[in-house]
Amino acid sequence: MDIKRAGSQPSGKGPDEWFTGTVRIDPLFGATEPARTSGALVTFEPGARTAWHTHPLGQTLVVTAGCGRVQREGGPIEEIRPGDVIWFPPGERHWHGAGPTTAMSHMAIQEALNGSPVDWMEKVSDRQYGA
Repeated sequence: MDIKRAGSQPSGKGPDEWFTGTVRIDPLFGATEPARTSGALVTFEPGARTAWHTHPLGQTLVVTAGCGRVQREGGPIEEIRPGDVIWFPPGERHWHGAGPTTAMSHMAIQEALNGSPVDWMEKVSDRQYGA
């Protein structure tokens, strides 16, 4: 058994190459062999968002606070709120983030394939975001 005490893992800033705006990442759990699932609590300030990306084994988001946006390639921008659970299948190109005037937090849970849980792509433009 391994207990990760609240506050025992440092918060990190979402890297500028993968995020637009102010994003804080709080690790929840890492993949411990032979498991390959990891999770983090991600908080987006208003207007902040991920770049386009995919996950080799899919991703689950559980919205915990605020109001945000999510979009899969070719689909409409969807509003997301606390309690919503979003599943992205393996390889589905998508982005997610806060609304334009409201912060949003979600738990992100994904598995790694060959050591990588995500493949990052180009940033979401202001036009694509709907700003």
